[in-house]
Amino acid sequence: MHGGIGARTIERVGGALMTGGRADRRTGGWATLLIAVLSVSPSARLPAQDTTATRDTMRLVLPSDTLPKGVRPMGAFWRSFLIPGWGQAVTGRHATGAVFVAWEGVTAMMTLKAQQEANYIKSIHGSNLELKEQEVQDWLVLWVFNHLLAGAEAYVSAHLRDFPPDLKVRAYPSGIGVTIPIP
Repeated sequence: MHGGIGARTIERVGGALMTGGRADRRTGGWATLLIAVLSVSPSARLPAQDTTATRDTMRLVLPSDTLPKGVRPMGAFWRSFLIPGWGQAVTGRHATGAVFVAWEGVTAMMTLKAQQEANYIKSIHGSNLELKEQEVQDWLVLWVFNHLLAGAEAYVSAHLRDFPPDLKVRAYPSGIGVTIPIP
């Protein structure tokens, strides 16, 4: 406590860590040694533990079922970021892509409509110009958000396109049941 009730002497900052005015060197030395040991990485690879490399050429050999099929996740992201629904279409999610395309149309048209109304209110010197400009900004934000969300959804769906669709949800009279097959 600094100057509180019952304080006899003023404590120094870091006083509990200091002994006799100098740092405790026993813990500092071990901490420095531990940091040095953990930061050193092996200079050579351990080929005995690498199960995907061949011995003769040291090339990476992947089984055919682990090779990516179709578009890569960043490719799907950029496609849907540029034109919402395109990344979903190339990953096989046509219904989701159609929803993004439809929402793109709605937000684009509503932005343009609100902008035209704002221009009209400005030309007649109407009193609700600030509200209409706020509406234009709101629709514009939704338009941009649609691009970002479509890109993120395409990225995730491209990552999960080979996820097994064996999860089944069924409605029972007593509630909902989830079936997960275990191989």
